[in-house]
Amino acid sequence: MRTVGGFGMCLIVMLSASAAADELQATPTERELREACSANSEAGMRDCLADKVRESVRVLALAERDVGDALSRWDEDAKYIRLARTKLGVSGKTFAKYRDEQCAFAASIGGGAIGNALELRRLACVAELNYGRAEQLRHAVSDLPLK
Repeated sequence: MRTVGGFGMCLIVMLSASAAADELQATPTERELREACSANSEAGMRDCLADKVRESVRVLALAERDVGDALSRWDEDAKYIRLARTKLGVSGKTFAKYRDEQCAFAASIGGGAIGNALELRRLACVAELNYGRAEQLRHAVSDLPLK
């Protein structure tokens, strides 16, 4: 009976590790985002991608909050914590500018497609980069020694 209990606990640990790995690999690509919304009409696809952008903004904001929390608990001198917080703020602003320019480029390589198709490319790009940035931020502080 103890073997079954031990097996059950191992299974729970394995499933938890698998869920954590899935969360880390959950950053969808532009193409995957467009495909996920493609069952809709063109207007519905735009609404679906706009929803994906809103969700990615929420995920990014949570990641930024989590990084701020991790920096607050970082076992390091206060001057380095302040420096990291400052750099996080600067990198966030730089990321937003990069994202906007990169996604304008992504839309532009739609060529002669009509405006709505170009907007679909832009929206998918924004969501992908936001999700990626959130993952990148969480990874950056994942092994900080905490107080």
